Amino acid sequence: MRAAATRWDDDIPAIINSSHKRSLAFGLTPSTMPDFSPLQRGDLTDLIDKNCMLHAHAVPAMETLYQQIINTHNMVILTDANGTIVHSLGDDDFLEKADRVALQPGVAWSEQCRGTNAIGTAIAERTATLVHADQHYLAANHFLTCSAAPITDYQGKVVGVLDVSGDQRSFHKHTMALVRMSALMIENQLFSATFEDAITLHFHARPEFIGTLMEGIASFTPGGRFLSANRNGLFQLGLSFSALQSHTFSSLFGLPVSALFDHYRTAAPGLLNLCMHSGVRVYGCAQLRLANGAHALTDNQEIISAPSHAPARPAARLSGLRYLNTGDPELEQVIDKVNKVLGRDIPILVMGETGTGKELLAQAIHNDSPRAMSPFVAVNCASIPETLIESELFGYEDGAFTGARKKGAIGKILQANGGTLFLDEIGDMPFSLQARLLRVLQERMVTPLGSSKSIPVNVELICATNHNLRERMAKGLFREDLYYRLNGLVVKLPPLRERTDLDIVVKKILATESNGGKYTVSAEVLDLFHKHKWPGNFRQLTNLLRTAIIMASDEHEIGMRHMPDDFFDDIDTNATRIMATGANLDEMEHSAILRSLEAHGGNVSATARALGVSRNTIYRKMPHLK
Repeated sequence: MRAAATRWDDDIPAIINSSHKRSLAFGLTPSTMPDFSPLQRGDLTDLIDKNCMLHAHAVPAMETLYQQIINTHNMVILTDANGTIVHSLGDDDFLEKADRVALQPGVAWSEQCRGTNAIGTAIAERTATLVHADQHYLAANHFLTCSAAPITDYQGKVVGVLDVSGDQRSFHKHTMALVRMSALMIENQLFSATFEDAITLHFHARPEFIGTLMEGIASFTPGGRFLSANRNGLFQLGLSFSALQSHTFSSLFGLPVSALFDHYRTAAPGLLNLCMHSGVRVYGCAQLRLANGAHALTDNQEIISAPSHAPARPAARLSGLRYLNTGDPELEQVIDKVNKVLGRDIPILVMGETGTGKELLAQAIHNDSPRAMSPFVAVNCASIPETLIESELFGYEDGAFTGARKKGAIGKILQANGGTLFLDEIGDMPFSLQARLLRVLQERMVTPLGSSKSIPVNVELICATNHNLRERMAKGLFREDLYYRLNGLVVKLPPLRERTDLDIVVKKILATESNGGKYTVSAEVLDLFHKHKWPGNFRQLTNLLRTAIIMASDEHEIGMRHMPDDFFDDIDTNATRIMATGANLDEMEHSAILRSLEAHGGNVSATARALGVSRNTIYRKMPHLK
């Protein structure tokens, strides 16, 4: 037996000593040749399916981590709670060495199978673990240096391990810090995805730390009862998980849940200013993800379902794909397609007329994706001057051009690193920049203006346009290679005039824009809504209803008299203005026939052809012509 394996003394870290003792107890010896056979393909598929949530949230973080250690003879590894490898990626030159010791998906790296190793020991000790060279129990693994951190769920249970393994000669002291940060990022994303019907608060004493790995996260039931908190949340609250079970949102942060809901019904809610039970003041940002939009608050802060006849009260402006699905079959197909590619690193191209909700869909995709806790950065390619769009997207160094900021600026692409980049009106991007964007997407590297240094970047890409990009390609206005790089999944949003769920959409907009007020639309107005062309789509409808609410004031039913004058210009019937003054259907028909007769010099046959009816119908409606 190797001397170092049984010499349990001070020159070996205590965690390694303990692991060596366990390895010996498992019946292993340093010369043991491990089992290299991975799981069969079907069993590996089952393993990935069993760990699908862990896999979906971990892969983006793994890709980001890999970009930071690329070309260092290392690989990034994800395992399940038992140490079986689920996913890996790494440098080609090291993967050949890794295959020699079965560092590949489907192979178990628990201590029972491999003795002391970073993955298995991190699981056994429930802590981040570094195992270097001959600290590995098996001699076959002495060429490795491995840094691993356990990934825990909302209950503190280990659900997997993130590991960087590489040639021990390429060991770098900062690798462990990167692994721990990446594992924490995965934990935070898993935590946020766990509670669908909940209030989730992101908080910190310093507002600039909200949205970073330093933030605390705590989730509560819709009624305010504590559910769980992440590592930093437990640390900032200063209480154990078990002690927090008896607490509520109000007892921990000094604010009733009803006040939280009121805050997010305002037009532009800022950060919350909260006082914790300890007296420490913190800033917070809440996500109100409620399964049932029709919720009402009672005085004792319990949530009860509202009666079916009561209008839904909006929980918050934050939304996911489920919120957008209001019954239109075409939109439902779009959402179904998008759901299938969430977290799969497939670019999405959203087509649709102006105002059909392309950015709203992009934000919902981000909110439901594994990157929900990372930045969502939107760039309107049509609104930025051509002279500025390059620096806006890619950033620049000090002195890159006349008028540049002294210390330079980070571009939108790097701002979105780890999250989602939404390029709206991509069809209007200057042709000269399209090649550079394509290079960034292919290489996943950004070079700021005036810099010779390329920076790794990992973004989920969503683009949108109201142009026909194929036509623009034919005219030489859009690059063909960029088009095929962007259209991993192409979806088209239907215009408002073709939507079958208009009634539900109107109710949702009224509930949102009225801040909880009980406004309805008269049957007469709703009928005209269905006849309207809506050239401005949802943007036009939202603005119209917002104005109508103000005009209606205390009346609470929006009628014809509350409509703006230009509303009638885009309706499919010429008799609308007569209808607006209260005329009945017979009067509208009579007026239409008279106008047509006048236009055709009293010719009944020409009038009938113009109106698409028979001559007998004209005579029946206008008996005085007989």
